[in-house]
Parts: sequence; C-alpha cells; structure tokens
Amino acid sequence: MKQLWNKGLLALFIKSASVATLTVMASTAAITAQAATMNENLVQNYATAMKAAANNNDINQVARLVSDDALISLSRKGKSTSLDKNAYLKLLQDSWSQTSNYRYDISINNIVTTGSQAKANVKTVESWVKDGKKVSFVTTSRVTLTLSTGNAVLLRAVSQVAID
Repeated sequence: MKQLWNKGLLALFIKSASVATLTVMASTAAITAQAATMNENLVQNYATAMKAAANNNDINQVARLVSDDALISLSRKGKSTSLDKNAYLKLLQDSWSQTSNYRYDISINNIVTTGSQAKANVKTVESWVKDGKKVSFVTTSRVTLTLSTGNAVLLRAVSQVAID
C-alpha cells in the first residue's frame, strides 16, 4: 500500500510539474511572440531616435539603430554603391568631421509590418555647410526594419540620392 501511495504521489507530482512546466513554457512563448512583433510605433520610434542621434553626431547611437547585417544601396545619376554597417558609419562620421551645421530630418510613410519586420518608404534630408556652401542631400528609400532587443533597427535600404 505504501508503495502504491508513493507511486500515486509521484505520478501526481509529475503531472503537476508537467502542468506547471507547460504553463511556464506557454507564458514564455506568449511573451516572446509579443516581443517579436513589429508595429508602427516601433518604426516611428526608430525615426525619432535616428533623427536625435544624427543631429547630435552620436555615432554610437546611430550604430545601435543599424543592424550588424545591414546593407544600404545608394544610387545617384545611374551610379550605385552598396554599404555595410561599418562603411555607412564611416561615411557618416566623415561627413560630420568635414562639415559644419550638420542637420538631419527623416519622415516615414507607407509602413507595412509583418512579424518581426517592417517595410516603409523613408525620406531623409541631410544638410550641412562645407567650404562656406550649404549642401543638401535628399534621399528617398524603401527600407526594411527588423526587431533587435525590442527596438526597430535598419536592415536594408534601397535609396535614391539627390543633391541640392
């Protein structure tokens, strides 16, 4: 009888532990699923953070807003180039160091979110003074943003650049 009681208690314990384990696993999956869903607010937060980082010449913050796997394709007057994250950050730093009055503005529209990514149209206007002349770059892009540590970061950009 004692042996049956121990087996019954053990079975009850295992059953209870399994239910508790399943509950924890289900809760974790729900939290993970929630955290892994891109939304329009995250995209707009990305734009706000990128504008602040660029206008403050904060390369570390810009680096946090660009995926390590980023690929940025730029086209102007029939010529194209592609930049990875490091090349993009270097280009930005060079612009900052060789100019004054650097200003950056960004607007995002046509946002489509799916799972952990978003695609959107992005327009950026960068302006600065170099050798006493004001220069302005207007870039229109189709971008893909992805989630990283709960925030949207740039993964891909296909961009057309115009210089005023």
